[in-house]
Amino acid sequence: MLFGAHCSGGIKKSLDNAVDMGAEAVQLFVQSPRTWRFPNHDPGDLANFRDHRAQIGLPALVHALYLVNLAAPDDAVYSKSVDTMRATMDAACAIEADGVVFHVGSHLGAGFEAGLERVVPALEQVVDRCNDRTWLLMENSAGAGGTIGRSIEELAVLFDALRQHERLGVCLDSCHLYVSGIDVTDQATLDELLDELDQRIGLDRLRALHANDAKAPLGSNRDRHENIGEGLIGEALGVFLAHPKLQHLPVVLEVPGKDGKGPNADEIRKLRELHARAGA
Repeated sequence: MLFGAHCSGGIKKSLDNAVDMGAEAVQLFVQSPRTWRFPNHDPGDLANFRDHRAQIGLPALVHALYLVNLAAPDDAVYSKSVDTMRATMDAACAIEADGVVFHVGSHLGAGFEAGLERVVPALEQVVDRCNDRTWLLMENSAGAGGTIGRSIEELAVLFDALRQHERLGVCLDSCHLYVSGIDVTDQATLDELLDELDQRIGLDRLRALHANDAKAPLGSNRDRHENIGEGLIGEALGVFLAHPKLQHLPVVLEVPGKDGKGPNADEIRKLRELHARAGA
C-alpha cells in the first residue's frame, strides 16, 4: 500500500509538497477548487510535472472540481460541469496522471433515472478523452440528498450504462462508505462490499482509495472528514487499510490536518502506523 495525500500547489508545486511530507502518492487539483475558470496551463509546466513525477516515481491522481454536477437539472451548471470535466481530463492526460477522481453529482430531487439521463452522455464525452494510463475514476458518495454513486449498485449502473468502458474505474472513500451506511470497521461488511464490487464491476477496476476518518456517524450521509484517529471510525480504520485485497493500491488522505491546512507529514505517519498495527 502506498500512503499519499491530496496536496496543494497544483501542477507547479504539489509534487514538491508531497515529497516534503513523505508521501508515496499524490492527488492534486489542476485548477482552483473555488472557481469554474479553468487555467490555460503553460506547456512547460505540464512537461516539468511529467519529468519530475517520472524522477520520483509517485502515483499521481487528479481530483475534479467539487462544483461539478453531471446530474444537474440546470442547463448552465450542467454545461459548465461537462466542459470542466473535459478540460480536467485533458490536463490529467497531459501530465500523465494515473486517473481523474470525480463525484458524479446530484439530481437535486429530479430522481435517479432523470439524473442518469444527464450523467451518461456527459461521461461518454470524458471517457473518450482518457488514454491507457489516465483513467476516469468514479468516487462513491456520502449519500446525501439526491447524490448519485452512494452504493456499489449505483456505480455499477453507471458502469453498465457506459458499456463497461475499458478506462472507467473506481475510487473508494472510507469516510463516504461509513456515512453512507457501510461499516468499514467490520471485516465481514468490508468483505461483502469488495465481493459486490468484484461481481458487479471488477476488482481490477478499483484503482485508488481515499483514507479519511469521519466526523459524522455511521449512516448519517454527512460528508465530514476528520483527521486519522480523531473521528468516529478511529483505530478501526485499520480494518479498511489492512484488507488483503487493497494492499496494492495508492491510498490518499483528504483530512483537515493541523489548523485546517490539509494533510501533512504527521497524518501520513499516523496512517502508516495504523496500517502496521492492523497487521497488514
